[in-house]
Amino acid sequence: MMKHFLVGVVVVAFAFLEAVTGFLDFNETELSFIEAYEHGVSKLNYNPLMVGLTLIPSAGAKGAVCLDGTLPGYHWHRGYGSGANSWLIQLEGGGWCNNIRTCVYRKKTRHGSSMYMEKQIPFTGILSDKAEENPDFFNWNRVKLRYCDGASFTGDNENKEAQLQFRGQRIWLAAMEDLMFKGMHHAKQALLSGCSAGGLASILHCEEFSNMLPRTTKVKCLSDAGLFLDAVDVSGGHTLRSLYSGVVSLQGLQHNLPRICTNHLDPTSCFFPQNLISHIQTPLFILNAAYDSWQIQSSIAPPLADPHGYWHDCRLNHAKCSASQIRFLQGFRTQMLNAIKGFSMTRENGLFINSCFAHCQTERQDTWFADDSPEIRNKPIAIAVGDWYFDRASVKAIDCPYPCDKTCHNLVFRLANYTY
Repeated sequence: MMKHFLVGVVVVAFAFLEAVTGFLDFNETELSFIEAYEHGVSKLNYNPLMVGLTLIPSAGAKGAVCLDGTLPGYHWHRGYGSGANSWLIQLEGGGWCNNIRTCVYRKKTRHGSSMYMEKQIPFTGILSDKAEENPDFFNWNRVKLRYCDGASFTGDNENKEAQLQFRGQRIWLAAMEDLMFKGMHHAKQALLSGCSAGGLASILHCEEFSNMLPRTTKVKCLSDAGLFLDAVDVSGGHTLRSLYSGVVSLQGLQHNLPRICTNHLDPTSCFFPQNLISHIQTPLFILNAAYDSWQIQSSIAPPLADPHGYWHDCRLNHAKCSASQIRFLQGFRTQMLNAIKGFSMTRENGLFINSCFAHCQTERQDTWFADDSPEIRNKPIAIAVGDWYFDRASVKAIDCPYPCDKTCHNLVFRLANYTY
């Protein structure tokens, strides 16, 4: 394993508008949060593989377009050797847009238009091509599907007046069809993964992905930081439910959400993974920080729910949380563990719930597989996922509560100064 220089704490600069607006806009917050460290891992990697963007020409005729009408795309590094017929699909994260204003803002970014997407991105962590950084998947076909619809690849609607296309479901289908044509239909092994909003998407599309492939293909799914909970915020409200309600209604998700859920629950509830995971037949691995940094920032203690700023310092740095705030966060961890109880009883499923203040741990090299990676019972995330996927061992790893884990790479945030 490579030796990296990052130990324990990652400092992240935020570019959100808290100081200006008094609250965290979901669109801007998530974009800034992911941007701040999603590709920052390249600083830790001496020579990361850079992979070019491929647009999907056939997508336009199917109406499978980004928010602004541009073609969607993905980055693909071809597999070789023993991995030539194995495929790993990584669904990009980047929040959601829940109203016309946030979606119009989003279509001027890489999360709403391929015009603004990087032409090349580094493949690190679970996407790395180096065996010492990614022991089980380094020589697979590895694909990162870019996220430009704002509804976890699930919407199908439009708003002509605002010139917005909500075509996430069509993008998903067009991308899968294109990859099938390029060889994925021959896959002997396949893993659908994703981080954050992409982690939620990997849950939403897990069964669909499995059904696309031959019955002889070994298919599993991995959700990283996608276990968004329908939790009560610090003001007693339901901030995330309110956001999700807007996403579902605006982008027309109700027709594409799993029917096994919508048959008995409202569509918004069926966008929450806690109501989906126990019904998924395909083996699924849930990787999540028990104190997910994004959920603390934007769901549990967002500024709108904390008008007097009681949670301000705690929100940015867990070391500044009071005893009562830590108790509140321990309650959130308990909710997470309760949400996965039924799911964990299925032998084929896997779990890695570490007691860290983190978000997205598969794409960063330092958290995926390095000398000082986070561990539970001496097993780092990459080995846990590999053991589960290849059936080398059952993996149901749940950390003891904070502050017991000394291997965490906890995120600490600082506000950037912006003038508008």
